[in-house]
Amino acid sequence: MELCDIIKPENLVYKKPELMNDNPMHYCPGCSHGVIHKLIAEVIEEMGMKEKTIGVSPVGCAVFAYNYLDIDWQEAAHGRAPAIATAIKRLNPGKMVFTYQGDGDLAAIGTAETIHAANRGENIVIVFVNNAIYGMTGGQMAPTTLEGMATSTTPYGRDIALNGHPLKISNLLAQLEGTGLVTRQSVQNPAAVRKAKKMLRKAFENSMMGKGTSVVEFVSTCSSGWKMTPAQSNKWMEENMFPAYPLGDLKNVD
Repeated sequence: MELCDIIKPENLVYKKPELMNDNPMHYCPGCSHGVIHKLIAEVIEEMGMKEKTIGVSPVGCAVFAYNYLDIDWQEAAHGRAPAIATAIKRLNPGKMVFTYQGDGDLAAIGTAETIHAANRGENIVIVFVNNAIYGMTGGQMAPTTLEGMATSTTPYGRDIALNGHPLKISNLLAQLEGTGLVTRQSVQNPAAVRKAKKMLRKAFENSMMGKGTSVVEFVSTCSSGWKMTPAQSNKWMEENMFPAYPLGDLKNVD
């Protein structure tokens, strides 16, 4: 007999979302992906959209999302998730379609696909995990890497004269007429998690009401890529990432 079988419903404080399967998560300790997966699963369940949701995951750490969320998935080539999501949503307008992408994928390889899908106002949700580094492939500089931030390809720190400025792509997407919601969130503490879930819910609802493209950026940690402990990563994110990528709504059209 399992513990949940002997716990009375009125005493149950929390349980794992039904959409999250029992596969052991491979993510590094302190990684934000697991928490974001949980929020997506909870929102889909609470909306009653399990059978109507299709996720699109490309390359990078994001590609493993389909191992953990029990919904229909389509894998995309690196950076091409918004293009695939566009086709799926147009062919199946009654489906709730979202992409799940990292910063190297969305803001580098897939910049064109991201911008043009948002500019067209495709009724999809783009979930954007920004940890300012290529986490899976060796910790290289990403478009979102901060000035002075050390990576495997910028060991002495990102040099603006050589590498250019960090790309604040959500700010760009907020300027497009096709976006209805562009928000920047995090999951580093319980209060942030609650706010992030609220905005995810709004994004998914917008997509089903035909309000254009919704973008939910998560400013996140990468303990392995940053060469820090999870606690150090959270602190570094708060002190360095948040000033560069301030949390809050960049665009919210009701």
